[in-house]
Amino acid sequence: MKNTVYKKSWLFLLAALLLFVLAACTNDTTSEESETEEPETTTTDEGTEEAGSGEISGQLEIQYFVGGYGDEWWKTVIEDFKKAYPDVEVIEHAGPDINTEMNTRWISNDPPDVVYIDGNGSSETQMISEGQLMDISEWAKSIIMEDGTPLLDSFISPAEELEGGKIYSLPLVFDTWGVWYDGNWFEEQGWEAPTDFDSWIQSMKTIKEEAGIAPFNTTGQYAQYFQRGVLYPAFAAAGGEELLNNLSNGVVEAWESEEALEVMKKVEKIVDEGLVDKGFAAYSHTQSQMNFLLHKNAYIPVGFWLPNEMINDTPEGFEYSFVPTPMNDSGNPMALIPDIRPVAIAQEAENPEAAKAFLEFIFTEKYAQAFAESTGAIMNLKNIDLSTNNNVPSFLKGINEMINNPGAIQIYERNTPVDAKEQEINVEITNEIKLQIVEILMGRIDAEEFVQRMTDKAKELRGS
Repeated sequence: MKNTVYKKSWLFLLAALLLFVLAACTNDTTSEESETEEPETTTTDEGTEEAGSGEISGQLEIQYFVGGYGDEWWKTVIEDFKKAYPDVEVIEHAGPDINTEMNTRWISNDPPDVVYIDGNGSSETQMISEGQLMDISEWAKSIIMEDGTPLLDSFISPAEELEGGKIYSLPLVFDTWGVWYDGNWFEEQGWEAPTDFDSWIQSMKTIKEEAGIAPFNTTGQYAQYFQRGVLYPAFAAAGGEELLNNLSNGVVEAWESEEALEVMKKVEKIVDEGLVDKGFAAYSHTQSQMNFLLHKNAYIPVGFWLPNEMINDTPEGFEYSFVPTPMNDSGNPMALIPDIRPVAIAQEAENPEAAKAFLEFIFTEKYAQAFAESTGAIMNLKNIDLSTNNNVPSFLKGINEMINNPGAIQIYERNTPVDAKEQEINVEITNEIKLQIVEILMGRIDAEEFVQRMTDKAKELRGS
C-alpha cells in the first residue's frame, strides 16, 4: 500500500515536472518570438527615421539683394514657406549692400544656402568660375509645375546651360531694358511712341522743338544703363545673337563688322542732332530718373524696376509707359535682351534639401502673380495671365502680353562665357564699352573712333 502511494506520488511529481517544463518551453518560445518581432519593429522605426531624414528641417539661410524691386515679395514668400515647412528656421540676409556684407562668408566657404544674384557686387559668372554655386542640373530637370509642365520648359528665358549641360542657377526675374516715357504727357501733346529708329529720331526732334528740352537722358556715372538699354538691343537687332555675344566677348571680327559701325552711326546721329541731355555725364541713375519724371527729358533707358524704385517721387498723373528700345530698322521687329536675375544654391550649402524645397516653392503661378503686384516686374514664367489682376500696373500687363506674344518682338539671349579666360575678356570689354559710351555721347569721338577703340581693345585682350 505504502509503495503504491509512493508510486502514485512519484507519477504525480513527474507529471507536474513535465507540465512545468512544457510551460517553461512555451514561455521561452514566446520570448523568442517577441525578440524576433522587436527587430522588425526597430527596423520599421529606423525606416521611419530614414524617411524623416528626408523631411525638410533645420536652418535655411537666404541672401537677397534689396534694390528697385524692394523686399515685400521676399518677405511674403519666406513667411509662406515657414508656414509650409514649420521645422525650418529661415535666416534672412538682405539689404542694398548685402553682397558686400556677405562677401567674407563666401570667401571663407561659409555661404548662405540660397542666394539671389542681383545688385552691385554680385556676378553669377564669377561665382560659377570660382566654384561657389552648386550644379543643380539633374534636380532642376525633375521639377514639375502645377500644370504638369517641367519647370525647365516653363521659363520665358531658359535656364542657361553651360558646358556639359550644367545648370548652376534658375532664372527667377525676367527683367529687360527699354525706353520709358510718360504716356499721359505724350497723349496730351499728341506725340506717338516710336516703333523703329527713324520714328524715334523724328519723335525726339519733335519733342525738342515743341517742348524745348533735350528729349533723351541717361546716367553717365553708370554707363551700363545705356550699354544694356540701348547698345545691346541695337546690336541684336542688327546682327542677332551671334553678333551680340561676339561683341560682348571681344571677338575682333565682330567689332570690325559693318553692323557694329552701323549701330554706332545711329548713336552718333542721336548726339549730332542735339537730342542728349548735356549734363548726363554727371548724373547718377536716380538723378537722371528724377529729371525724367519732371519732364526735363522725355525718354530714358532703364529696366522694369523704374516705377517701383521711383514710386515715392512719381508726380501725380505720370503714366509709366515702356517700349523696347527702338534701334531697329523700319520693318524689323524691336529687340529685347533679357536681363535675368537668377537664384542659386551655394556649393557649400549646409542645408541643400531645404534650399531646393525653397526654390521649388517659389516657382508657381501664385508667386508669379504676387511678384508682378509687389515689384512691377515679371517672374520668368510663361503663360502667366496678368490681364485680370487689378493689382498689376497697366504698363506691366502690356509688357507681359508682348513678351508672351510670339512675333510682336524678338527676344535675344546673351550667353555666359564658358571658361575663365573668356569671362575675363568679357568683363574687360564690358568695362571698355562703358568708358567709350561716355566719350561718344559727349561728342568727343565719332562712330568710327568708337569702333576702332573697341577693336584695338579686343585685339589687345586676345593677343592679336
